[in-house]
Amino acid sequence: MTYVDGFLAAVPTANKEKYIQHARDAAVVFKEHGALSLVECWGDDVPEGKVTSFPMAVKCQPDETVVFSWITWPSKALRNTAMPKVMEDPRLQADVNPMPFDGKRLIYGGFQMEVDE
Repeated sequence: MTYVDGFLAAVPTANKEKYIQHARDAAVVFKEHGALSLVECWGDDVPEGKVTSFPMAVKCQPDETVVFSWITWPSKALRNTAMPKVMEDPRLQADVNPMPFDGKRLIYGGFQMEVDE
């Protein structure tokens, strides 16, 4: 059954093009290791909440934009096998392809897909 890794991040708005290139480079690596797709969405209508919200979750600053993304895998088992290889891939190391955002505020999790209509 399809498995999804979901991500939420605050990216400096000035780094949009760097972020997109970073994501494109990462997509190649993830797909080589079995991912079905990698989707990156740049926020353009992400309201600040009073109790909870995407901006609050990642402590988004005024000069940042919320990014919502996900990676689909054929199964959790493949994802679990592939992820360590992806993280060790030299093309994704910080000295080669640094993250253009504060990774400490990245929120992520794995999800079993239940409905895909």
